[in-house]
Amino acid sequence: MKKKKDDKPSPVIAQNRKARHDYFIEEKFEAGLTLTGWEVKSLRAGRAQLKEGYVVIENGEAWLVGTHISPLPQASTHVDTNPVRKRKLLLHRKELNNLVGAVERKGYTLVPLELYWKHGRAKLAIGLARGKQAHDKRQTIRDREIDREISRTLKSR
Repeated sequence: MKKKKDDKPSPVIAQNRKARHDYFIEEKFEAGLTLTGWEVKSLRAGRAQLKEGYVVIENGEAWLVGTHISPLPQASTHVDTNPVRKRKLLLHRKELNNLVGAVERKGYTLVPLELYWKHGRAKLAIGLARGKQAHDKRQTIRDREIDREISRTLKSR
């Protein structure tokens, strides 16, 4: 049986694990990124951090703010590099309108979840999220510990 191009897993460049701890992820979107040449080379080397990043919608466009892409010393010698610059996100107009409505009217937050390659292009998974409070975070940790304990007891039998 011949494998399709979509069957292979997409290599993940960076993940924002803190986002799942701090937010309830309601819906996920996939967006393209506008990048410069040195940024693409740095992403291929895996030099990106999404931890402090967030998504802002300004003038009907989505922007990725606060993510850090470290420049490679050999790839960015002649270019003025800014590792934390605003990067434009490429989304369909319907998706953007949906996100604008959710963020402005319903009080949701847009959080970058994962940066990965898809068909040779860098893609960003964005989560439409609602913030967790302290008791929600504790409950999530409790549930995770219970699941681990159950799997351990089932494994030992």
